[in-house]
Amino acid sequence: MRRKIVTLLVILATFLLQSTLMQALPISYVTPNLLLILTVSFGFMHGKRTGLWVGFLCGLSIDLFYSNLFGFYALVYMYIGYLNGLLYKVFFDEDIKVPMILVAVSDLGYNLLFYVIQFAFRMRFDFGAYFQHTILPEMVYTVLLTIIFYRIYFFINKKLVADELEGQQSPWLRK
Repeated sequence: MRRKIVTLLVILATFLLQSTLMQALPISYVTPNLLLILTVSFGFMHGKRTGLWVGFLCGLSIDLFYSNLFGFYALVYMYIGYLNGLLYKVFFDEDIKVPMILVAVSDLGYNLLFYVIQFAFRMRFDFGAYFQHTILPEMVYTVLLTIIFYRIYFFINKKLVADELEGQQSPWLRK
């Protein structure tokens, strides 16, 4: 139960950070996707089920406050969390390279899907400009912030796992 409450608080804090502070600090009119970092990190650290739920909640929060097409972000983030959760078996403690690659690939896939839905269906085909001015800068910005945020999420995960193990070993809490 504690893990679920902490996860919800982390989702809320990340959403607030992305929608307030990161909107005020754009680089080249691009903001990082912190909720994507969270979804990838939790999926990678906990597996496909947790990745799916964290992705769904992150996407739902975007849908509730920013989207005209309700459910689109929830579905996309859910798939991202699930797919990254499939790589749970290659999770290594404190190795930042794999999560950075996963965030880069996930951000690229997310932005390509967003391009297809938002622009290609409306017959706007200037993909080169969109890639150069939006996809690439956002991907770089998001991957660089992965270094900081993944370590924070990893630390939270480490503390929760330690508390869960301590609770399992306590003679008072055994059934």
